[in-house]
Amino acid sequence: MSAFPTISTPAGPAPSDAPSWNRQQRSQMPSHRYRDVFSKVDVPLVDRSWPDRRLTEAPLWVPVDLRDGNQALPEPMNPERKQRFFELMVAMGYKEIEVGYPSASQTDFDFVRLLARTDLAPDDVTVVVFTPARRDLIERTVESVRGISNEVVIHMYTATAPTWRDVVLGRNTDDLRALILSGASDVRELAGDLPNVRFEFSPEVFNLTEPDYVLDICDAVTDLWQATPHRPVILNLPATVEVATPNVYADQIEYMHRNIARRDSVILSVHPHNDRGTGIACAELAVLAGAQRVEGCIFGNGERTGNVDIATLALNLHAQGVDPMIDFSDIDEIRRTVEHCNQLEVHPRHPYVGDLVHTAFSGTHQDAIKKGFAEHQIRAQGEVHPDSVEWRVPYLPIDPADIGRSYDAVIRVNSQSGKGGIAYLLETGYGIELPRRLQIDLARHVQRRTDSVGTELSADQLWLIFREVYAGGKGADDVALTSFDSHESDGRNTTEITVEICGEQWESTHKRVGPVEALIEALAACGRHVDILSLTQTSVHAGSDSEAVTILEVRTAEGSSWVAGVDRSVLTATLDAVIRAANSADRATADL
Repeated sequence: MSAFPTISTPAGPAPSDAPSWNRQQRSQMPSHRYRDVFSKVDVPLVDRSWPDRRLTEAPLWVPVDLRDGNQALPEPMNPERKQRFFELMVAMGYKEIEVGYPSASQTDFDFVRLLARTDLAPDDVTVVVFTPARRDLIERTVESVRGISNEVVIHMYTATAPTWRDVVLGRNTDDLRALILSGASDVRELAGDLPNVRFEFSPEVFNLTEPDYVLDICDAVTDLWQATPHRPVILNLPATVEVATPNVYADQIEYMHRNIARRDSVILSVHPHNDRGTGIACAELAVLAGAQRVEGCIFGNGERTGNVDIATLALNLHAQGVDPMIDFSDIDEIRRTVEHCNQLEVHPRHPYVGDLVHTAFSGTHQDAIKKGFAEHQIRAQGEVHPDSVEWRVPYLPIDPADIGRSYDAVIRVNSQSGKGGIAYLLETGYGIELPRRLQIDLARHVQRRTDSVGTELSADQLWLIFREVYAGGKGADDVALTSFDSHESDGRNTTEITVEICGEQWESTHKRVGPVEALIEALAACGRHVDILSLTQTSVHAGSDSEAVTILEVRTAEGSSWVAGVDRSVLTATLDAVIRAANSADRATADL
């Protein structure tokens, strides 16, 4: 009985009566040349348990950037870059690090010897070295680690899948089994007397190897190496070339987890690649299926489409409330170091670390994020430990501050943006809070600008647009405030005002009203009515050098419009806004 249910999909053109969304046509792709992977690795597992499990703790992370990642670089790392990368991984908290392939290059051999001569590797860090199952290469590998006081893992590998057996190695199943056990015997003979050395075996291309065959080989190796709970053997099961959906890999891992001999003496490890773009899913499901250890690269460098990204895996746990046991509190510095060492840039959309992963351009997203930030700040007020407040900001699975990011780039404005994003940038960049209806009005002006320039706008550019639209000159103004004096006389407030309208001076005195009301009365007496619907006062930035901003919504023949005044003095800003409202109303009347 197959462990995999069959889900059929239509091949070729849909019947003429099929719904329009299902009118599929046969493509010109030569898909018939490839075989369904299920027929190759049919796992005898029918009562899988991994779908019901949850990730509750971090596995042992093993970065292989210095070996597997390094061999995939157009320009392999020199000693300086290797050492810098190693120091980064130690600082982040990795406790087991694959440092090289010492039999493959002098650079790798010399780096391992550097670890033997110096205290570059802290005592609690395990050093892993990689070797094929060939006696001369195993000898070279063992030679490289002699004198290292840290715990050492010698990692031996051999490909086991049928195509590799037939095409690459030219060996049948019995011959290959003998070759692997011969290599394992060499490892035990040459390094078995070293008390700080443990062993690891990888049946390369495990995911394309017959389950019973690979199980037999792994059991034979752990028996030969005499695995015990005190000196466990690592069985690393790679998806060397990703060829199936992640559930298939999970079944393969669970089958091994249930059936390998000496299970309490084996650390079950996985090493997924990303050829189908689902390496992350494969690793997560593999851990659910019984894997205790995950090999991969920080940000996923590696052959073809890369090794699994162990940074994303760790931060996925963090986003679910599980401690990843690795420090990503300054992810931008981590990225700079990785880019320097690999000489490869990280994509701006790369999960967690890319420049744009916390950025919203869409108006609906921006509005939701802005509201989420406001709600989070309210809940955090008065808390002894604000960082303990549950994070639930829409569209941001984690708080960017957790990984050392500021909120400056969370919302950026382009032609796809809306009022919420614009308001957020002005609030965070300039400290001004806009009424909601003004946000809608300003968004129309910003939209016209972004449509014309085709680029995003910064907070500085948005502030200039705001001032141009609501507080800037709009040609010849017919109304001006010439003089203003407000004082107390006989215990009453008295304001004397002179306004100029179309070149003619108008003087008036007003009692028992505030200065703003006095100016409105003076303008009304001259036939220039200003009907204020709302008044909002805010400030640009904070401190003694801040500017006051007064925003007025005034009634017009069409409904309402907005004006603003900006000055160091709150009163001057307000009076300026009123004068602008008078000129705005005058122009509107003239336009009619």
